[in-house]
Amino acid sequence: MTTLKALKGQHHVSAITANAMKNYEFYTKILGLRLVKKTVNQDDTSVYHLFFADERGNPGTDLTFFEIPRAGHTYYGSNSVSTTSLRVPKDASLEYWKNRFNEFEIEHDEISIVSGRATLAFRDFEGQRLALVSDENNVGVAGGKPWDKSPVALEHAIVGLGPVTLTVQNISALSSVLKDIMGYREKGKYEAEGHEVVVFETGEGGTGAEVHVVARPDLPAERPGRGSVHHVAFRVENQEELIKWANYLKELRIPNSGFVERYYFKSLYFREPNGILFELATDGPGFEGDEPFETLGENLSLPLYFEAQRKEIEAKLKPLDTREGGKN
Repeated sequence: MTTLKALKGQHHVSAITANAMKNYEFYTKILGLRLVKKTVNQDDTSVYHLFFADERGNPGTDLTFFEIPRAGHTYYGSNSVSTTSLRVPKDASLEYWKNRFNEFEIEHDEISIVSGRATLAFRDFEGQRLALVSDENNVGVAGGKPWDKSPVALEHAIVGLGPVTLTVQNISALSSVLKDIMGYREKGKYEAEGHEVVVFETGEGGTGAEVHVVARPDLPAERPGRGSVHHVAFRVENQEELIKWANYLKELRIPNSGFVERYYFKSLYFREPNGILFELATDGPGFEGDEPFETLGENLSLPLYFEAQRKEIEAKLKPLDTREGGKN
């Protein structure tokens, strides 16, 4: 049997937007993330793929979006990534963010304690389910480094992805995949909105390496659209390790994509038994191979294997001016 290193935590979360410009403005101007890459969906090059992250897109900090202009309304339900959380440095940061959300009229809940952490749930302009979680008492995977040109106060800025919450109809099947195949360990349980949530962690553990799972067999499966999550990705150290994962899943006869070249990282995709799409992605090579750090995200970047099609690709895309790079 293939010997594997433990997964290192969240790599990125990819979601759906119907409006790339509003999406860019919300995640850079309101949340203060940096657009580190403006590229296209490699499976459909007529669609933007935007990567928002810390200053250089360190693994574990990326929240990405595919623009699907005709995406319909999301009908929330089970078998979905139901909350994506973002890490902030300390409990006091949540008061800063609550005031900021009030200033910009962003829909949010009250600050509460969830799984022992101060948390502030909120929604973006399309109903994307998000939460800020405090890293004040965090021990585990380190966060990233916020961009110093962000409009958000650096002492309170987002430093990466926190726990992802999965709502599923069959929790035992997902638990088996997380523990027996992906190497997660059960950390504990808590209650949220009258339902038990099971916490799993991997690697160093902590905020950036947890998956929270809630069983909701009473809910129909989610019908995704704008404001929903497309997939969640988990960190693999390098290409050699990813190839081991591909062989391992093959040994287990688990249907998967096999090795996929994504240029900014290497990937592998499979679905857990409830149908949620999981990706395993390498930590590198990163986002600075085709544009310098200083101007990340300002121009349309294309992997080398798409460069010959640049004119045709650009002709299908609505212009999206991101040269401000997140400044006010």
